[in-house]
Amino acid sequence: MLIASSNKSNKIKVELPPIPGKTYFSIGEVSDLCAVKPHVLRYWEQEFPQLKPSKRRGNRRYYQQHDVLMIREIRDLLYDQGFTIGGARQKLLSQSNKVSEIAPDAKPSQHDTKLVSELCHELEDLLLVLS
Repeated sequence: MLIASSNKSNKIKVELPPIPGKTYFSIGEVSDLCAVKPHVLRYWEQEFPQLKPSKRRGNRRYYQQHDVLMIREIRDLLYDQGFTIGGARQKLLSQSNKVSEIAPDAKPSQHDTKLVSELCHELEDLLLVLS
């Protein structure tokens, strides 16, 4: 549900619905979750290199949680903060560069990889028990 509220500069801020705990989202679902039309999402894919949904069956787009969060961030920069597309692209690139500067060679250790793998297996087992 979209709820409009007014902020200090009398712009209407849209409250976006929570993101469900799914792995993949269709372009229509992302459109609803982010209050952005599908053709805008397709355009943003061309303008923002960070936005790369998976494509399957007949070039259908499937977005993941991180894609939805990125789209919401892009939406905030463009619609709420008033950035241009070029300015928003620069802002996102500078944010990713700052992360690289903090941990330039950050790679998961073998222990971390094993731990994540074990957690995934446990979650899959739990999902089987629950279904």
